[in-house]
Amino acid sequence: MPIRDKLNTALRRYFLSGILVIVPLIITFMVLRFLFQGVDGLLSPIFTKLLKHHIPGLGLVATIILIFIAGVLTANVVGSRLFKVWEIFFVKTPLIRTIYGSSKKLVEAVTTTDKHSFKHVVLVEFPRNGIYTPGFLTNQIRTKLGNLDEELLVVFIPSTPTPFTGWTMLFRREEVITLDIKVEEGIKFFVSGGIASPEMLCQMDTKLPEKQN
Repeated sequence: MPIRDKLNTALRRYFLSGILVIVPLIITFMVLRFLFQGVDGLLSPIFTKLLKHHIPGLGLVATIILIFIAGVLTANVVGSRLFKVWEIFFVKTPLIRTIYGSSKKLVEAVTTTDKHSFKHVVLVEFPRNGIYTPGFLTNQIRTKLGNLDEELLVVFIPSTPTPFTGWTMLFRREEVITLDIKVEEGIKFFVSGGIASPEMLCQMDTKLPEKQN
């Protein structure tokens, strides 16, 4: 093989290897920045006022420490009880309870597999007919609006690469295809921009149960 071809092959291999290292780091950074940017904006002015000097990223570091402290406290019995008392304020306060409760359920859906999490990965035609987009089945709603008297399926379609934002759409049952893949695989699909996707999408054999009125 000529030296030029060997050089091109080596450069291509090194470049692809670099992509495999850098791109996941960039995606991870983008997701973490989205999660911590809001809190960083709240804490940074406090530290700037106290220290009389702005230190970039100090609010982010404080946020990470705060998350770990909250996790340690709520992991024990005393801390868990104190957290429940503190959470009552958010649950009972108008407007705050709506935002806090809804955002908490969304975070739980993305990060856990309990009963409040996404039920199934589905496939729908969105944003128009002929274009298929995966999403997560979150609920089933009985709808009675004029001539519309049927059950609609609530589908959350995350954005890439942050699955905490997206679109919430209502579809007729026949417009939703339930996929035979795990929710975790669906989340990986969106975070990776479709790169980490199943080799084949298959429809689930069992039909979704009708919601009891």
